[in-house]
Amino acid sequence: MRAVVYEEFGGADVLRVVDRPEPHIGADAVVVKVAAASLNPVDYKIREGYLRGLMDVHFPAVPAWDVSGTVVKAGLDTPELQVGDEVLAYARKDVVQDGTLAEYVAVPVRTAAKKPAGLSFEEAAALPLAGLTALQSIRRAGLAEGQTVLVHAAAGGVGSIAVQLAVHAGARVVGTASERNHDYLRSLGAEPVAYGDGLVEAARAAVAGGFDVVLDYVGGQAVETAPALLRPGGTIASITDARARDELGGQYVWVRPDSADLAHLADLAARGVVKVEIAATYPLEETAEAYRALETGHTRGKIVVTV
Repeated sequence: MRAVVYEEFGGADVLRVVDRPEPHIGADAVVVKVAAASLNPVDYKIREGYLRGLMDVHFPAVPAWDVSGTVVKAGLDTPELQVGDEVLAYARKDVVQDGTLAEYVAVPVRTAAKKPAGLSFEEAAALPLAGLTALQSIRRAGLAEGQTVLVHAAAGGVGSIAVQLAVHAGARVVGTASERNHDYLRSLGAEPVAYGDGLVEAARAAVAGGFDVVLDYVGGQAVETAPALLRPGGTIASITDARARDELGGQYVWVRPDSADLAHLADLAARGVVKVEIAATYPLEETAEAYRALETGHTRGKIVVTV
């Protein structure tokens, strides 16, 4: 099968398409014929060696964890999934080696859910990591109906889904983003404020009494300004900065594969409650170029590779 691999840490230039054996599976996994896979910033941070203390990489490594496709082989005990099922998965494993940028991938059933008919393969592939991160951080923060929430990096892949989930939960949502994305945030149901100087003043003007919840998807200023923006008893959840937990008493969230959560998100997306924006699609052979586009930091929505 064709697969994208890298054999050393480095930039997008270390990526190449090679022939590899098709995957073997254990009793609780399935082989998925890949239709699409989506890219996430964590992929290139791992590839560049920044997360060596957190994630073990075995070379040659196939990157990426998000995937959609069709089950073509099932393990000995997979009552949840059968051959022919269309699925999506956040197929993260304990070691970075056999990722989703390939024609076939082994997927543990605990990481997968059936794809609703109303969701395209591209949309399904774009949903897992970003959607699960948004859902699990909101849940860990305890966001409830009627509360106010400030979402940092609200126009990004995670932030835009978090905005929609928070609005669906009945919260009042304020989101930080660059000026060019303010109309986009309004279309999602959020009140936009700009990054940078004046952020605290603008956010406090929007919600005078302070926020019940701050959701940090960018780090830096988002954590540093949280004490000035939270109401007494409010909380912060961050996916980027452990100070949210260690210094501010909030939550530090590392997303987990969860088939039930993923099925819930897929249903919301299929019903139009959550919209997954796709910035661009690339064929497998142009994966390096797709990562270069992602690494500019200027895309809105997910970048998807089709196989």
